Amino acid sequence: MTDSVLYSVLLLASLGIVAAVVLYVVSKKFYVYENPLIADVDEILPGANCAGCGSPGCKSFAEKLVNTEDISDMFCPVGGNEVMKQVATILGKEVAEKDPTVAVLRCQGSCEVRPKTTEFQGPRTCAISAMIYSGETDCQYGCLGDGDCIKVCKFDAMYMDETTGLPVIITDKCTSCGACVEECPRDIIEMRPRNKRDLKVFVGCLNEDKGGIAKKSCAVACIGCSKCEDICPKDAVVMVNNLAYIDPVLCTLCRKCVDICPTHSIIETNFPPKKPKKVVAKKNLIKKEATVEPLNVKTDA
Repeated sequence: MTDSVLYSVLLLASLGIVAAVVLYVVSKKFYVYENPLIADVDEILPGANCAGCGSPGCKSFAEKLVNTEDISDMFCPVGGNEVMKQVATILGKEVAEKDPTVAVLRCQGSCEVRPKTTEFQGPRTCAISAMIYSGETDCQYGCLGDGDCIKVCKFDAMYMDETTGLPVIITDKCTSCGACVEECPRDIIEMRPRNKRDLKVFVGCLNEDKGGIAKKSCAVACIGCSKCEDICPKDAVVMVNNLAYIDPVLCTLCRKCVDICPTHSIIETNFPPKKPKKVVAKKNLIKKEATVEPLNVKTDA
């Protein structure tokens, strides 16, 4: 009995030793060298794994940064310019500084201005709704209101407004990762420059229908009147498919287009209220006719 137990122990020990040797040989033969700089860069990156850089995660982005000679076009939106400067210092490479951006919602179709005409009874996700029908309103371009963008935001920078039925973007929390942009099936979320004090001017509509049809489906829809394009002094407004678009690079935030838009489809954010224009009353200038009094001429009798 004792011999059989000892034999079993020796057999198991021998198998363990053989397995250890095999694993050691295999690990040496198939060993993949990893540049230690990858770990250094990965430690600096924010670790959000948001895919905003174009890579599936921070580790893969670190590998790409280390193995790419020219990284001037590569950027971590969450870490921003400060993180990319640290990466450049470690790798001895040059990076291009980029202006910070923030997500904006290009739809104002709240419940008040875009009434529902149908009711969907299926699963409440934007992806499914976009595939099987055009939405609960007559506008087939606006927000579906099921909150897929909110579910993918890892930074709690979005929430659904129950009153308007639209998502709200918290600018201070937005890291410009672009996850909401990728998730939206209607492409109504866009990354635009944050600018100083987060001043922005953009068209809050994507309806490409002609004026009358667009206005019928949504009271604040762009009707393609081109008034904003005509008044813009910098040619920042272009008309494409009955829809106005404001180029954020050319726009100087003069807001002339905001004032002239007949449907108020152009959104301005964080501007101070405009001072009312002083109305100067025109005085009626009455020309007084000169009266000439007759001269009393004395004549000698």
